[in-house]
Amino acid sequence: MGNTCRYVVNAVGKCGETYYTQIDSKRELQNWIEDHKEKLILDELKVVDRKVPPFVNWLLRVRG
Repeated sequence: MGNTCRYVVNAVGKCGETYYTQIDSKRELQNWIEDHKEKLILDELKVVDRKVPPFVNWLLRVRG
């Protein structure tokens, strides 16, 4: 059975720590970001939605 998470989060902390987590729902994602907001460099936060085709994720990253 494969991994069923929807969102993959890669982030860099203000003290150089790295965060990698997998989250199932958008609400959990928002809660995780809110809980860790003061520890993260928000410009370095990358969230990949695994339900969206990779090309669309790439376009969103280039535009954003």
